Amino acid sequence: MSGFLLRRLGGALFVLLALSVVVYAAFYVAPGDVAQIACGPRCSPAQVAQVSEQLHLGDPVYVQYAHFLQALVTGHDYSTGTGVVHCQAPCLGLSYQSGQQVTQLIVAKLPATASLAVGAFVLWMVLGVGTGVLSVWRRGRVTERILTGITLAGMATPVFVIGLLLIIICVTALRILPFPDYVPFTEDPEQWAWNLLLPWISLALISAAPYARMTRASMLETLAEDHVRTFRAYGVGERTIVGRHALRGALAPVIALGALDVGSMFGGAVLTESLFGIPGVGRELVEAVKQVDLPVVVGLVLVTGFFVVLANAVADILQAMADRRVVLS
Repeated sequence: MSGFLLRRLGGALFVLLALSVVVYAAFYVAPGDVAQIACGPRCSPAQVAQVSEQLHLGDPVYVQYAHFLQALVTGHDYSTGTGVVHCQAPCLGLSYQSGQQVTQLIVAKLPATASLAVGAFVLWMVLGVGTGVLSVWRRGRVTERILTGITLAGMATPVFVIGLLLIIICVTALRILPFPDYVPFTEDPEQWAWNLLLPWISLALISAAPYARMTRASMLETLAEDHVRTFRAYGVGERTIVGRHALRGALAPVIALGALDVGSMFGGAVLTESLFGIPGVGRELVEAVKQVDLPVVVGLVLVTGFFVVLANAVADILQAMADRRVVLS
């Protein structure tokens, strides 16, 4: 198991390093005046020159990238024209719009995104896995066909359509839920959950569909194996076979998909946060793109990649714990 963990850790570190190279090349080695793009269209020539100096654009590309990595590890000092600002490690630069450290800006937005991601994850796992198990349990009957149709509709419907319908029905027509107004968990846990219920439901209804189909397909595959027929020959009940043996065999791909989806959501559920006005990472990314705030965009892309890689590593570990054959592969 220790060798497996070391291999996964080494692979995760390599992927993060490769990601940093790709992101740096895409944003800072692209054709055109990088300093002008990073600073924005309203910057004066003096400000553009200052940005060029801060990014070390006069140095060779590999030296620029080395400075970029050094800032991530040890921090960096930035000149503001009237003084020097120290950006603490991991330093992703300073926002050209607000002058705030990008790392601090992202950390301030993460709680809202984390609240959205974790709550929606719990709902869509319960809905998705539960629907998949129920469709297998009722396979060949009307219930299975109805659940399959609902799953297909969920996969084909964009999240903003579901979100708008829920707002119209639950907020405007029935008035059973308030329009989301994010409240931090530390201030009022009850209002935190109440105001996030609508975004959670919107994401869960969309995201549960792939889990339902994957759970159903994996369980049907497991039920067709020889050992299941042996269980039936020995008189083991169908409920025990489905709930204990088939479901356990179906959990490995579900765990992997769930970890990747949660990792991606920590990078920001852009449409959901924009639709419901949640001040999270996704909404911040939209604003940074609108304002051409290059350090913020780069920082958010790197953070998204970090959470996806981290989630993938966690999924591998959970799969290994659920199925020891993964460790041997």
